[in-house]
Amino acid sequence: MVISFRPKLFDTLSGYGRGHFTQDFSAGITVGVLALPLAMAFAIASGMSPTAGIWTAIVAGFLIAMLGGSKVQIGGPTGAFIPIIYAIVADYGVQNLLIATMMSGVMLFAMGAFRLGNMIRFIPVSVVIGFTNGIAIVIFISQIKDFLGLSIEKMPGEFFGKMEALLGAAHTIHLPTVAVSVASLVVLLTWNRVATRVAWMRRLPGPLAVLLIATATNAVVQFPIDTIGSRFGGIPQQVPPFGLPALSLGTLGKLIAPALTIALLGAIESLLSARVADNQIDDRHDPNQELMAQGIANVAAPLFGGFAATGAIARTATNIRSGGHTPVAGIIHALVLLAVVLALAPLASHIPLATLSAIVVVVSVNMGEWHAFAWKELMRYSRQYRIILLGTFFVTVVFDLTLAVELGMVLASLFFIYRMSDLTRVERIALEEYYGVEALSRPDGTPRILAYRVFGSLFFGAANKLENLMLMQDGHPDALILDMEKVINIDTTGLDMLQALHRALEKRGAQLILCDLNAQPASIVQRSGFGETIGREHLAGNITDALLRAQRCGGRDAEVSYA
Repeated sequence: MVISFRPKLFDTLSGYGRGHFTQDFSAGITVGVLALPLAMAFAIASGMSPTAGIWTAIVAGFLIAMLGGSKVQIGGPTGAFIPIIYAIVADYGVQNLLIATMMSGVMLFAMGAFRLGNMIRFIPVSVVIGFTNGIAIVIFISQIKDFLGLSIEKMPGEFFGKMEALLGAAHTIHLPTVAVSVASLVVLLTWNRVATRVAWMRRLPGPLAVLLIATATNAVVQFPIDTIGSRFGGIPQQVPPFGLPALSLGTLGKLIAPALTIALLGAIESLLSARVADNQIDDRHDPNQELMAQGIANVAAPLFGGFAATGAIARTATNIRSGGHTPVAGIIHALVLLAVVLALAPLASHIPLATLSAIVVVVSVNMGEWHAFAWKELMRYSRQYRIILLGTFFVTVVFDLTLAVELGMVLASLFFIYRMSDLTRVERIALEEYYGVEALSRPDGTPRILAYRVFGSLFFGAANKLENLMLMQDGHPDALILDMEKVINIDTTGLDMLQALHRALEKRGAQLILCDLNAQPASIVQRSGFGETIGREHLAGNITDALLRAQRCGGRDAEVSYA
């Protein structure tokens, strides 16, 4: 297999000039300053240090832009990863999280190399909405501790443990923290709303604006609240040491499932983000190249202390609105983050954790498609859709994202099988009515030739539709014709049922004739050898030809007359 590796950057450099660079430079600065508070907030919410979030955005953001399959994709840590990362850190520790992230990177690269990018789109929208809204709820719950300033030494990773810990610590609400959280929330929501009408405010993203206001205020007033400096000791003003995380072969096998979860969510979110971007810039991304870039980024980020990264929908949309139209904007965004860390890292010590919590709360509310849960909206769709959406949502919130996606896919597959089985049917053809055939019956009135038209797909979920023909409830004919013109597909189980029908007829001295086979059914009949088994004379081009062949079955001399 030849791996096709061609980053989108190569396609955009031809004819690239000063004007393009000016637009990309402006967009890169805008997205870079937006990414700073989000990277820190997502990292802290995930149980990691803000430094890890920033370096994830720098390293992964640079590689995703430079090697990706989208012109405008911005990569980095995202809110969707929060419950997954937090659970892995709680269960396995930070070092094993880094290993799981690198393993997910290898998986992502393999998915792109084997050209599986388009298969991600096979995940039903009901599953996507279910786990997206579920993740939003999990993120919201994870922020209650810092938003209210609760005294909880370590938050459990699973739902019931979290709820028990939160309820048990409800009496420890810290009023100064609540005041800063609420004030930050109000400022952020107000800024976002007013910025739609005031041009200069649009140049400063809401999360960065509230971060600057809260940090400056706290530096002057010195609120008695937790800050990045008090909890994490600040952000180092240097490049972190490059090195492999400590590897324990004993836990490597246990990390396969978490790594697969990171890979699947990263693939889904990055390709969803790229597809949304395509609609805005009238372009088409390369999903396989994008997955390979995501894979490389997730292998590289842990080498600098970073963790899982993917395409970020909000930052990608900001990049587009700011004028970015080539991967250069994404590269500049990473370099802006690097410059900020190296120049202004000491100032981060005054950033209130309550403000970062408020930012994440707004992100969690905005990421959910809550209108999908409205009663009128749910009733517009089938019961199967509602079961999949609500089931995926419930399992995501209460149990685990991996289990939720698995459950959603299994339910979607089962309902699809049921639906396809329901659409597959077998109907008797009234030969006397259509062809005026007098010789189709014996003197005693029993049918000598029977014909049926099959509709749909003869697959493992619908193969039993031929069982009634094997019971010969309509009599014991000399020949049975199956009109397959409306059959779009036959799998091996469907083929096995045809073979069983042929054997049942042969025991009674009767013949099976297939007519009007489409390309796929004809191919499997020939490749399996079944065509040779029943004989080429029993494969007809149409129902008329099949009747003529049925008339000759068993050396019969009766003639067929057509009206």
